[in-house]
Amino acid sequence: MTVTVRDLSPGAPDDLEGFARVRRAALPFFLLTPESLAHDLTHMHPDAHYRPFVAVADGEVIGTAQVHLSHESPEPGQGNINVYVHPGHTRRGAGTLLVRAAEEHLAAHGATRLLAWVLDEPGNRAFAERHGYRASRSAHFLRLDLAHGTLPPLQDPPPGVELRTGSDFAADPRPLFELDAETTADEPSDVDTEFTDYEAWLKETWQHPLFSAELTTVALVDGRPAAFSAVRTDGGTRYGTVMTGTARAHRGRGLAKLAKNDSLHRARAAGYTEAITGNDTGNGPMIAINRWFGYEICATEVRHVRELG
Repeated sequence: MTVTVRDLSPGAPDDLEGFARVRRAALPFFLLTPESLAHDLTHMHPDAHYRPFVAVADGEVIGTAQVHLSHESPEPGQGNINVYVHPGHTRRGAGTLLVRAAEEHLAAHGATRLLAWVLDEPGNRAFAERHGYRASRSAHFLRLDLAHGTLPPLQDPPPGVELRTGSDFAADPRPLFELDAETTADEPSDVDTEFTDYEAWLKETWQHPLFSAELTTVALVDGRPAAFSAVRTDGGTRYGTVMTGTARAHRGRGLAKLAKNDSLHRARAAGYTEAITGNDTGNGPMIAINRWFGYEICATEVRHVRELG
């Protein structure tokens, strides 16, 4: 059975559905839908040179690759390759073909360093090593049973602190952009990230079809955003926190925990039954917070790096 690799076609519903189906099977701890794929294709910053590929056999999508440059990084040439093959179609060469196409694309656009997340399983790690990638940092996926688990009780905000929803900033989200930029810059990572383009943030984050402004909680101190827990949902029963953080001047006060607890309670009341999130393994404080909520580690990824040239 011949396997071929080509660009994902945004106008082909079967491509979008097939891409999402493979990702759900290979990485069920990450929220992705056909609608979110189409949005990324349309709105990802041009400097990212974003290009998703699909591996196809007998007309069926069996593998995927999301490929882009880290355009928010102050260090140029950082390329990202995330390849996933449907568990029922491994060992047929799809992964190798996807990696080859992705590397050629990124090299053509100036990438000098390639980074790829790989599930921490012997076969996946061996695959990355065979292609010249060396293991770097790792990250956990965590899951919380919202339907049957017990959340910590809600707490009243301390004096001077007010909890609001992301929807309250619909008229002017810039304060949330500034808070997101500050907290993201301090996240443990192989690649430094600087959010400086507000218009790009609006398209890629605030207007993303999975983003839930209503379930996002913001803690205000003296009327200014000081901490937040940003949320995406799949439109069904799955809820994910994609960023929880506190401005540097307000850390150590429990504001991130306060915001996330509020969001989780509101998500459960809205009918969401499963909460997922992810943490770098070096982010001890956030891992401790998530364990306090009852999250359990369900999988681990290891980032692998390959230097070009």
